[in-house]
Amino acid sequence: MDIQKSKNAEFGLPDNLLIRIKEQLQFSGWLLYLAHAIVVVFLLIIAGMGWVIGYWPIVLFWIPFGLACFLFVALIGTIVTVRFGWHPQERLPKPKTELDAFDLMQARRSIRSFQSRELTEAHRVELLAVAKKQSRTESLIGDKPIRFEYVAAPLTVWPVVGAHEFLVAVAPKTYDRTSVIDVGRSLQKTVLHATRMGLATCWIGPGADQNSVIKHLGDRFDPTQDHVICVCAIGYESLFKPVAIRAMRKLQHKRLPLSELFFEDPTFALPLDINEEPFRTFGRCFEVCQWAPSSYNSQTTRCAAVTTETEGKKRLIRFDFAATTTSRYYAAVALGIWCANWDVGCDALGQQGHFAIFTEKARSTGISSELSLYDISWVPD
Repeated sequence: MDIQKSKNAEFGLPDNLLIRIKEQLQFSGWLLYLAHAIVVVFLLIIAGMGWVIGYWPIVLFWIPFGLACFLFVALIGTIVTVRFGWHPQERLPKPKTELDAFDLMQARRSIRSFQSRELTEAHRVELLAVAKKQSRTESLIGDKPIRFEYVAAPLTVWPVVGAHEFLVAVAPKTYDRTSVIDVGRSLQKTVLHATRMGLATCWIGPGADQNSVIKHLGDRFDPTQDHVICVCAIGYESLFKPVAIRAMRKLQHKRLPLSELFFEDPTFALPLDINEEPFRTFGRCFEVCQWAPSSYNSQTTRCAAVTTETEGKKRLIRFDFAATTTSRYYAAVALGIWCANWDVGCDALGQQGHFAIFTEKARSTGISSELSLYDISWVPD
């Protein structure tokens, strides 16, 4: 920080000028096109140097110049079709009714480019009914209320383009970790239902401007009682996307292996053999947790199986879920999303169980506090 301040002072810039420029480009949407433009400029510089040098004109001039021209035309086309929305009307997507619970959870992706059309009345009514159901007291793990407010307005968010309908997750202002986990779990179940309907969704945490969200909530937000945890963009996916968003889509497919997420000991040292009894009966539940979304795709949730051995056979006592960081909000939301996928997967397999939070004294075996924080357990019935 001191180094950055000295550099800004050297050039006569305010300490926060670069941050303000970055935020302006980010929340105005232009930052998504900046990387594309930088590549064009870089190729033109190489072509210019090749022209001056005069050697290997095909390699040093014509190839980079040709690529720069192609990418420049693509950039203009992207700005016209995406930024200004000058393109033909797109079709409504089809529902994913043919997918089972596991294929649906794995097929769900964060969509960052949305059509300009609004949700149909039928889609909006159905989705809001599911959101209300999932946020009811009887659907929660904890005892603190949460709710999802529907906002039809272009909130200031990043890195999403075209989104103008959102679900805003609101929890009590007084911090309660279980209520934040409930937000992740309940909203993810709503998101999965939206995916089944054919809707596009995108979880937005750090990329949402809180002032913009609170402004559009209006009198539905009480600053003395409420806290906005995150928002979720909802709508219909657009085929027209900036190159930067297409690159982000590719990065979404990267996930840690199961051996780094599920363990057979409380210190996260021995990977869980999911093909061994009694774990193999949970099938693809492990896989869909692996594909659960998290802030910046950081995958901060881990699971340790707690077992006992009787007559040479292992018997499952519970699965302990924990976050690997002390993040108060985003890691807890990601853990809640894991719980939702685990819950849905277990229901699909007929594995009966429930979530519970045990005190340290009540746990005969638990997560080492030196490595992570114990959060919640799934206990078979």
